[in-house]
Amino acid sequence: MTLYEYKDKLIRDNKGKEEILLIKEVIVVEGKDDIAAVKKAVNAEMIATGGFGINAKVIARIKEAQKRKGVIVLTDPDFAGEKIRKIIAKRVPGIKHAYIAQEDGIKDDDIGVENASPEVIIEALNRAKVTLEEKAETFDAQDMFYFRLNGDPNAKARRIKLGNKLGIGYGNANQMLSRLNNYGITKEEFIEAIKYVDAELEKEK
Repeated sequence: MTLYEYKDKLIRDNKGKEEILLIKEVIVVEGKDDIAAVKKAVNAEMIATGGFGINAKVIARIKEAQKRKGVIVLTDPDFAGEKIRKIIAKRVPGIKHAYIAQEDGIKDDDIGVENASPEVIIEALNRAKVTLEEKAETFDAQDMFYFRLNGDPNAKARRIKLGNKLGIGYGNANQMLSRLNNYGITKEEFIEAIKYVDAELEKEK
């Protein structure tokens, strides 16, 4: 099923089924506004580089995403965006590339993915040969509470250490739950990471 067929199906069904299928690959964009624009078009996990000053931690997250799910880079159609794309491609082999034309990303004097329509973004991702898959539900909200990743005084510290250990980065409780499922983390891998988190926090007491 192509992205076009998928979106047509969503329009016909109109039953909130956008949560059932998602893009397998993690999409790398430049900023939070770009994430918001892409989320209007498709259901996917995303990483923001934070702009031109892409750092080692972000590269490490992209490498982990490429290893687990594959990566599609969708940066702004300007000099800085192309520079970021080249930096990532040099450090993370095998990634896919999605492009939007400059005229499709312009609003007033601003140029970027954030200005692109959902249709333009879908077209760009379709050309990049994305893979669609069913959304996993290995973990749920109860797991977040049981393992003290939510609703606990140390929940934030635990999520930080867990995200670092698994290579999926920090997120709030909802973001972490989404990443645990969408990055294909297994229960066994999760439990080992939780043991690591517990041990690290015990050392800090």
